[in-house]
Amino acid sequence: MRALRRMIGWLVGIALAAAMLLLAWALMRGHPQDLPWTPLDLGRPIGLFTGRKLAGLTNDFPTCRALLTRAGVRYSVLPARHEGATCGYDDAVRFAGGGARRIAFAPAAVGVSCPVAAALSMWEWDVVQPAAQAIFGSRVVGIDHVGSYNCRRIYGRDSGTWSEHATADAIDIAGFRLADGTRVTVAADWHGGDPRSRFLHRVRDGACRLFSTVLSPDYNAAHHDHLHLDQAERGVLGGRACR
Repeated sequence: MRALRRMIGWLVGIALAAAMLLLAWALMRGHPQDLPWTPLDLGRPIGLFTGRKLAGLTNDFPTCRALLTRAGVRYSVLPARHEGATCGYDDAVRFAGGGARRIAFAPAAVGVSCPVAAALSMWEWDVVQPAAQAIFGSRVVGIDHVGSYNCRRIYGRDSGTWSEHATADAIDIAGFRLADGTRVTVAADWHGGDPRSRFLHRVRDGACRLFSTVLSPDYNAAHHDHLHLDQAERGVLGGRACR
């Protein structure tokens, strides 16, 4: 018993030391977003725990809406929708034009759960636009998608796990349109190593810091023409998939 108490004390001491080191490191860098206990701010750069905090909005619609509003995102709240016992949503929003921070989604009428909308906003500001400027020297003016809400199971099967699309907690991104006229699509440009391919891989990798699940053509043939981004609740505990 004494040995067990010593071991527990040793583990607690290590945990406290690690927390203190993390705090000192984050404060020295001036990045409070790197700490797990600081409030989420969509206007700050992506931090070590940003993805977990975004996933944690799944059951907190009021806070999620407040974060979007504070960040300057214009949106409308969609009426609740329910299909049977499994499909539907209570927390979906639709991006609207204008606002302090414009969102480039086309068609703009996409409706997604609020946590997905929050992650998409940060993805565009902190990942997509910087990647486009670095690789093409141009700004993204349109992000093309192939839908969000869809009452179905994974891969459209008749049985098995329900897709995150069934609760509007996922969106499939098909491509990007730049101000200089460049079109980049996952279907045509994923492979090859040229600037379009590098751009797609960079925005995929950046999405992995914000979403619980990111699936690309590297995962399987079912994703040959889109990036699947979702905010599954397991992301709160750090359970992430990035392929």
